[in-house]
Amino acid sequence: MAVEQPTRTPAPQPGDQTRIHNIGYRSYDGPRLGRSYATRSLYSQSLRGAYGLGRSVKSKVLPMLLFVVMCVPAAIMVAVAVATKAKDLPVDYTRYAIIMQAVISLYVASQAPQSVSRDLRFKTVPLYFSRPIETADYVRAKFAALASALFILTAAPLLVLYVGALLAKLDFADQTKGFAQGLVSVALLSLLFAGIGLVIASVTPRRGFGIAAVIAVMTISYGAVSTLQAIAHAQSLGDDGGSSGAIAWIGLFSPVSLIDGLQSAFFGATSTFPGGNGPGTGEGVVYAVAVLGLIAAAYGLLLRRYKKVGL
Repeated sequence: MAVEQPTRTPAPQPGDQTRIHNIGYRSYDGPRLGRSYATRSLYSQSLRGAYGLGRSVKSKVLPMLLFVVMCVPAAIMVAVAVATKAKDLPVDYTRYAIIMQAVISLYVASQAPQSVSRDLRFKTVPLYFSRPIETADYVRAKFAALASALFILTAAPLLVLYVGALLAKLDFADQTKGFAQGLVSVALLSLLFAGIGLVIASVTPRRGFGIAAVIAVMTISYGAVSTLQAIAHAQSLGDDGGSSGAIAWIGLFSPVSLIDGLQSAFFGATSTFPGGNGPGTGEGVVYAVAVLGLIAAAYGLLLRRYKKVGL
């Protein structure tokens, strides 16, 4: 039986033109933009993502819908003021965000997990830190992006009210002062809500859990504070106002009531606390310290959280 011999590759002939070319890698000689550019890019991308820009159509539905829901009541109020030739707006600038706090809380609950939980779930955070960007840069970019998105959400209806008030020929000085106070109020609200939302969302990589947790913290705390304040108000009616002082201190335990008390103490806003018993100037200082302290604490907790994630 014949055995087949293995085929051998013929040796290259002297005239063979086969070559191995070492093309190598060219070093990058373009501009090196560094950490600041990377941080700004992350901020811009996160801010756009908060409204679904650059993402699928499905991702745009909820944030855009909530934005419309925030602005429509303001447009209706303006239309009524113009049609009836009212001498003032139906709602003060400082009260609008408090009235619409449920919509704001829903926005935070939907967008805070979108901003950070997906990075944790898909383990992309270490990839950010492999570039010229540090933990503090990542936290600042995410914090600033969500706070900016919230400021846009809450300031847009105030702008609608302000423009409508000027069109209705209401007093320019009063409207400008109220508008400025409203902007300061919603700026603090945006920082506070963004910090709380991001801290809660950064705990879990599951977006659904993050949404539920943020909603629970926002709604349960406000519901509990409102209930306790109503009880204290009822007791104060029976003891000639002796328990009314407790109403202001109870407001320290909810993000919404913190902003409400702060603006009623310093901006002359009408408090939504039972009986209108908002904090005075002395109590307002405590509210201001609490708000600024919570914002700083949220930032510090995020730094601590992402130092561990980046390892």
